[in-house]
Amino acid sequence: MTTVTIAEDRLELLFGTRDENLKRIESAFGVSVTARGGQIRVEGDEAPSALAGSLVEQLSALLESGFPLQPTDVETSIRVLQEAPDTSLVDFFLGDGVLGTVRGLVRPRSMSQQIYLQAMSDFDLVISIGPAGTGKTYLAVAMAAAALKERMVRRIVLARPAVEAGERLGFLPGDLVEKVNPYLRPLHDALYDILGFDKVSRLMERGTIEVAPIAFMRGRTLNDAFIILDEAQNTTTEQMKMALTRIGFNSKAVINGDITQIDLPSGRTSGLIEARRVLKSVKGIKFIQFTERDVVRHRLVQKIVRAYDQYDQQKADSHSEPARREG
Repeated sequence: MTTVTIAEDRLELLFGTRDENLKRIESAFGVSVTARGGQIRVEGDEAPSALAGSLVEQLSALLESGFPLQPTDVETSIRVLQEAPDTSLVDFFLGDGVLGTVRGLVRPRSMSQQIYLQAMSDFDLVISIGPAGTGKTYLAVAMAAAALKERMVRRIVLARPAVEAGERLGFLPGDLVEKVNPYLRPLHDALYDILGFDKVSRLMERGTIEVAPIAFMRGRTLNDAFIILDEAQNTTTEQMKMALTRIGFNSKAVINGDITQIDLPSGRTSGLIEARRVLKSVKGIKFIQFTERDVVRHRLVQKIVRAYDQYDQQKADSHSEPARREG
């Protein structure tokens, strides 16, 4: 059993509407949580009850600091402490400098996301690889917006391959902007969600934010910029090399992709996979690997990603069985 004492005026905020936060904690750690006055008792096996007690105590400290605790923050706190029990939740949710600014725009939802944010703060080039729903693009856009707000950069450049097999746009109706817009929509959506439609529109009119297919980066040197290359698994070797060599002075670049969703024609090597091999030992570049455990969309998304991974592994195993028998 673990006992934690907190101020009574924070109990309702901590427990949530109809004790929803309390129920989340009990379910996650397999414990029973009760309160009498300002004293909270956590009963259960020693290790989980101690961890749940630490969670309650740290959530109370966050509330005391003025942090506006939301139910999703409780879910995140549970996830983080289960992954890394020694984590300080105050340090996780609060920060200074650009990390403090980015947390005002979006909050990390897993330990991997926290590491990703820190990497984007510390390194000029970050390459993140992982499945959909892990926050690769969203957090990168938030970090870019924070860097712009802190005047660390003067513009944001967001790029991605316009179509699966190398940006062949001629068959689409409309002018060039109309042709590429459907492929850039996810980047627009992230910007609108984080900064708001009106602000994004103004910044795009001024050229402070540029969203374009990767082909538009050719021949340019991007100084004082935060560059994000999204869906990088669908770049060719040539496109990836071209994008990486656009980085100018006082610039940061983030390369994102999911190597399980490559749409290049058969026989073409993904520029992202090749970059991982070529650059793995280059100092100053940080690689971040996300897994299905880091999926922070609807709970079903994590299960779907895991199911497909298992299915792909079963197919790979079944294809290799005849070869093993023949040997």
